[in-house]
Amino acid sequence: MKKRTILVSGASIAGPTLAFWLQRFGFDVTVIERADELRLGGQNIDVREEAQQIVQLMGLENKIRQANTGELGVRFVNKNNQIIGSFPKRNSGFGTAELEILRGDLAKILHEATSDNVDYIFGDQITALADKEDMVTVTFKNGPQRSFDLVIAADGIRSTTLTLMFGNEPVIKYIGVYCSYLTIPRIESDTKWAYWYNAPGSRVINIRPDNEDTTRTSFSFLSPDSGYEKLSLAEQKEIIRQKFADAGWQAPRILTALEESKDVYLDRISQVKAPRWTKGRYAMVGDAAYCPTPMTGMGTSLSIIGAYILAGELSRHNCHKEAFAAYEKLLRPYVEEIQNLPPGVPWIAHPKTKFGIGLFNTVLRVASSKIANKVSKLFTGKKEKIKKDRIQLPIYK
Repeated sequence: MKKRTILVSGASIAGPTLAFWLQRFGFDVTVIERADELRLGGQNIDVREEAQQIVQLMGLENKIRQANTGELGVRFVNKNNQIIGSFPKRNSGFGTAELEILRGDLAKILHEATSDNVDYIFGDQITALADKEDMVTVTFKNGPQRSFDLVIAADGIRSTTLTLMFGNEPVIKYIGVYCSYLTIPRIESDTKWAYWYNAPGSRVINIRPDNEDTTRTSFSFLSPDSGYEKLSLAEQKEIIRQKFADAGWQAPRILTALEESKDVYLDRISQVKAPRWTKGRYAMVGDAAYCPTPMTGMGTSLSIIGAYILAGELSRHNCHKEAFAAYEKLLRPYVEEIQNLPPGVPWIAHPKTKFGIGLFNTVLRVASSKIANKVSKLFTGKKEKIKKDRIQLPIYK
């Protein structure tokens, strides 16, 4: 019997995870990535809950542990660098997970686990798609036209492939926060703890350790949708300087490093709300389909879980329409629960006034003193409910 052929767009997390399972289930898989090579670098991400079970099934958990950032937990500090509350990774319901890793390191592990059995095409992209009912004809920017049984978008929230498939159906919902990420030189006072600092004006600075002898940092601030993500890099840097010039704490150090940092980017924090994840012989998975935002702490994990379920349902059903329907039926309630941010998020984590910061810090101090997981509700508000309604992962063979 001829293997079904599947083209996957995107070689970050969801794409290679999907490719791993598809090839294991007997599909002929090609992954296309517009970048010229595997995109390494990136910020700290984590593998949580059912996603950890999946990487165990993939035989990759030990490799992820070996590439761990070493982060011990999260400490909240004031402008004088005094610790308000500490939440070790084993005792808190949010923040540092058991499997913390840089995005690029996880992408590399997934690529290495699939490169022998999956055809990767770098430096190319899909420019046109034609669903002809019995196959999909794909036009590439650089390579020759080809046909596949299915095409799956597993790239970012502004995927051009996604637009070719679904047009403007998926809605990118901005939740009111801009965030800028960058890597800066490590200094002696940096530790294996992550640090969170609130400045008046609804501003937050984060510093996190990595395993490359540098430090990962981020700025976030509440703002109307101002189009900052469309500006040039120089303009974005100027916005960051203006927003955080008087923020205090380690802002001067980070703003100085901003000038030389090679990986600065500024973007809106958004969710993807899609009425459907499949259409004909097209499907989408991961951030392209249901980005939940970093506020949930489940973006990477949801990409892994979704890829596993989509591949598994395709292996169970000879008819792709039945597989796609099962994928949506099983996963959508879980996705909607994760995306359902509670009232007050993200504003509660970005107090505007000194009084609001003081109140926020008081809550953290009390929660920290009791080592209470309830503090997670300030950020996700859903940990306990998700555990009660947790998706039951099928075992696919």
